[in-house]
Amino acid sequence: MIDRLVSIMARLRDPEHGCEWDREQTFAMIAPYTIEEAYEVADAIARGDLSDLKDELGDLLLQVVFHSRIAEEAGAFALSDVVAAICDKMERRHPHIFASSAAAPSSFDWEQIKADEREAKAVTGALDGVAIGLPALLRAEKLQKRAARVGFDWPDAAGPRAKIDEELAEVEAADPSEVEGEIGDLLFAVTNWARHLGVDAEAALRSANTKFERRFRGMEARAGAEFGSLSLDDKEALWDAVKRAE
Repeated sequence: MIDRLVSIMARLRDPEHGCEWDREQTFAMIAPYTIEEAYEVADAIARGDLSDLKDELGDLLLQVVFHSRIAEEAGAFALSDVVAAICDKMERRHPHIFASSAAAPSSFDWEQIKADEREAKAVTGALDGVAIGLPALLRAEKLQKRAARVGFDWPDAAGPRAKIDEELAEVEAADPSEVEGEIGDLLFAVTNWARHLGVDAEAALRSANTKFERRFRGMEARAGAEFGSLSLDDKEALWDAVKRAE
């Protein structure tokens, strides 16, 4: 079936008879759609909707085929090269499964294998290879973990916790033109503290978003059409009531 999808994309990109929109797309133009589709896959999983997950995985697969087709037209690589590369990587990263003389899982270093891969790509800096397009909290955590591997890290959670107070004070003292940067430093510090506490900051914020949305919708349901005209005190009372009812 994958061959059918590849053929569809080739026809859509045909210079003479293809779809005008599809022909105009570039890597950069469809990259936002690729990210969006990945999030929609995650959303379907979070909702436990397997039917929707099937559709969203198809949409994400289309993005892989789309990028691969653009690359093939440029003479860079084709979908078969993408598949071969990930197969090689999976076998390389699981020597205890695929090596001719399988080793015990504890006898190889996963991080060292990835470090060797970066070295083979001439990626030498500790922070090299952390994708710019990642969600900001997730990227902050990955950058911090990379720095920690080479010894640039607090010895325990007390350090990043104190850093939060320092950064918060700098936000409060900042000029209006500096506030955005100082807020960024504060969020980075909170992410670092979460990492030291063993908390996934991205997952934690996603959970907080879900909780806020659930409670806010509960407020609207209780107040009905009058919600918008309620005073802030009345809305706070509603919030507390919804919170207590959970």
